[in-house]
Amino acid sequence: MSRILVAVVATGLALSACGLGDDGRPKNKAGSASTGTAPVSTPPPSPGPEPTSCPNGGRLIEAVDIPAVHADPVHIPAATVGGQKIPAVTIPGVDIPAAHIPAQCVEHKPTPGGCLGAVAIPGTSIPGTAIPAARIPGVRGPGINAEPVEEPAVTQAPVTQAAVAQPEVCQGKPSEEGQYVASVYRPSLYRPSLYRPSLYRPALYRPSACNDKGECIPAISVPSVSVPSVSVRSVSVPSASLKSYVAGPGQVIKGEDKIAYNIEADVLFDFGKADIKPDAANGLAEVARSIRKEVPSGATVQVDGHTDSKGDPASNKTLSERRAQAIVDWLATKGGIDRSRLKATGYGETKPAAPNTRPDGSDDPEGRAKNRRVVISATHS
Repeated sequence: MSRILVAVVATGLALSACGLGDDGRPKNKAGSASTGTAPVSTPPPSPGPEPTSCPNGGRLIEAVDIPAVHADPVHIPAATVGGQKIPAVTIPGVDIPAAHIPAQCVEHKPTPGGCLGAVAIPGTSIPGTAIPAARIPGVRGPGINAEPVEEPAVTQAPVTQAAVAQPEVCQGKPSEEGQYVASVYRPSLYRPSLYRPSLYRPALYRPSACNDKGECIPAISVPSVSVPSVSVRSVSVPSASLKSYVAGPGQVIKGEDKIAYNIEADVLFDFGKADIKPDAANGLAEVARSIRKEVPSGATVQVDGHTDSKGDPASNKTLSERRAQAIVDWLATKGGIDRSRLKATGYGETKPAAPNTRPDGSDDPEGRAKNRRVVISATHS
């Protein structure tokens, strides 16, 4: 990564105040003027590999690289004034390391048909930074009284934006033909832009001086140092909605830009099985014809399996995954739909369409039957 180089010029011989009563400013053992360095914060470590693409159609938020800033130290050689030795002094340089704000994904949770999935924009931050103080020491000797020149440290604090999210929203599941299903709406999502202003430490300059014996100290200059501003763009996810509708035959659900086919699992499979019944072929063929007619040829077709709450959750999830995959295999091999477009997901008992039990806690076979289902959905516009 490129570095911003700040040239530093020192002209001729400069004299330290060391041992001459100067201004009393302390120096370290190596003869360098002590300047103190403000801390520089760095971004938190990434929780995993930086993404180059995002799953489920999520938007990639591009990384931001912050270049390094470097300034060479200024070395003032040793000298003699009035027979007294003055040790060398080094004015420290500046080294602010490069920083990297990692790429991120706008997260889109997979969702069954009739739902608008949860979306989330992760939080991010621009690290703080600092330019340390700088000081040209003064000189006090026979006939020479040069005052020290210094600039304090300058800092910029970190800038942070928290994560924002919207939960999944789902339409009700119709239980019979002709039933009205209300619309649902997922609000837009917005993470504001971030901005860290530029940072600047002015140049330092100590003029030359001479005594009546012709002993002189030259002018010393330390150029200014700049850290450029940093920006991270805002990120937004537009609002989305599914329109209201009246359930048609076979529970074909059409929203604003989606179409979904809700098929009771008991029509497709024997209880607890994932093998498609032979007499389910006609219904699946009708669904495949509708997909080929209604859905663009490049659109993903999502197949979601669901179960009731009988049995343990892990077994139900496995069964729902196997059933969804069985439908994917049928549509690919017999339904004329490219397998690369098909995606299977099993939700088990986690997204019921109806209660599995009655209000008094007793079993509700009709409700459980509605929950045993496969939903095939796709974007149709």
